[in-house]
Amino acid sequence: MFHILIADPISDEGLSLLHDNENVSVTKDTGLTPDELKNRIAAFDALLVRSQTKVTRSIIEKAERLKIIGRAGVGVDNIDLDAATENGIIVVNAPNGNTNSAAEHTMAMIMALSRKIPQAHSALKNQKWERSKYVGVEVKNKTLGIVGLGRIGTEVAYRAKGQRINVIAYDPFLTKEKAEKMGIEYGEFEDVLNKADYITVHTPLMKETRHMIDSDAFRQMKDGVHIINCARGGIIDEEALYDALVSGKVAGAAIDVLEEEPFQDHKLLELPQVVATPHLGASTVEAQENVAIDVCHDVLNHLTGDMVKNPVNMPAVSSDVLGQIEPYFHLAEKLGIFLIRLTADVPEEVNIYYSGELSDVKIAPITRNAVKGLLQRHLGNHVNDVNALYLAEKKDITIHENRTSSTKGFTNLMTVEVKTKSGVRSVSGTLLNGLGARIVRVDHYSVDVMPRGHIVVIHHQDLPGVIGKMGSLLADRDINIATMQVDRSDIGGDAIMILTIDKYAEQEELEALKELEEISDVTAVDL
Repeated sequence: MFHILIADPISDEGLSLLHDNENVSVTKDTGLTPDELKNRIAAFDALLVRSQTKVTRSIIEKAERLKIIGRAGVGVDNIDLDAATENGIIVVNAPNGNTNSAAEHTMAMIMALSRKIPQAHSALKNQKWERSKYVGVEVKNKTLGIVGLGRIGTEVAYRAKGQRINVIAYDPFLTKEKAEKMGIEYGEFEDVLNKADYITVHTPLMKETRHMIDSDAFRQMKDGVHIINCARGGIIDEEALYDALVSGKVAGAAIDVLEEEPFQDHKLLELPQVVATPHLGASTVEAQENVAIDVCHDVLNHLTGDMVKNPVNMPAVSSDVLGQIEPYFHLAEKLGIFLIRLTADVPEEVNIYYSGELSDVKIAPITRNAVKGLLQRHLGNHVNDVNALYLAEKKDITIHENRTSSTKGFTNLMTVEVKTKSGVRSVSGTLLNGLGARIVRVDHYSVDVMPRGHIVVIHHQDLPGVIGKMGSLLADRDINIATMQVDRSDIGGDAIMILTIDKYAEQEELEALKELEEISDVTAVDL
């Protein structure tokens, strides 16, 4: 008999899968304090939560028989994944159950914004008949710009087309061919800003997407544009949005999320052209039921020895195998992160080569970490070492693993190669005994770089004085160089310079480097 604890309110319809299973005993006890949960968790094989319960390390370490934690929803910020993995506990979530709900809410917000429905309703409630005041606009033949074409963004695109709205979309993994199949227009980020009458965002919130819709982005938009955010607070710069609304640049905004929630007293809510809801994107009966069903399926599958559909952390492997391959996880992920920063286009094919000692070990978990690093730039925390290959397949990225006896002078060597429409880029790394991870090759250049900290990769001509100019420019901006690696193709030809610096390089500082005539390209990589 498996004992399952339900610690947060979860749809009873979804939980029926557990109640109907004769091998399962379900205890529903919501609102437990951390100490109460810590004292009770030892008796259970599975724990199901939503966002209210915080599953901390101290709780997990008291879970003597816990095998799986199920999150009925997407985000797992309330679960200590490292502690779960260390204790051999798998964590699953339900990333697909709210897709339809969130897409429908986005379309509802677009229509409410266009026809000023909330404002007109409020006026009537206050006994005001102001028909001429609330003249709206039609959405037919307007252009909807979608930033982020994942599960929800794709559903929004299909619904918009049904309303005879023209759709232009930007996503790092969107290709012109895929856009054509969907019947939408492919665009770069700037194209969406320039062409759209409505702009809706559907990206994860991470470093690259925080405030991606800022004052500069608003300046590039049409006058009278409408803005919708039913994704994550922080993607849109709220101060910049407020200024754009007050100036009239933005005709209206529909907001379901803000950076700090609950948002009951926010100056955006004071503006009459703003429509807002309290984070209702996934708040439908069906969505709550779907996420409960999905997570219950995975919990039952894992307890009975079957594969789970939506794992979030690394499944347990034998201690012998883990001890052999775990040191390479960090190296693989850093190689992926480093390489994708050097790659402008969407990856179409990834080749990973293992040689030396690596040719004889279980390489699949190492590959997952490398692919996770490659995808993190655009997918953020949604990608992990378990779902990385699945997400790559969904993005039409082909992954190949290759074992080779060629060591090129290293005891172990791992090379990650990415093919795009514009060419092939690669990076190689190794673990040196007593010294840790090293990047030893970038494309055809030999280097020796520790994959950590603030790194700047500079492509330049091998001419006298280049290093001095670059060093002086950084010194003038109070940027200290910690290490420098230089290699060249031939005397006076193309060369590469890899710097580690003591602080993050701002974009204007990178642009200043690019203005040096001998320098052809500058890329910052934070590892």
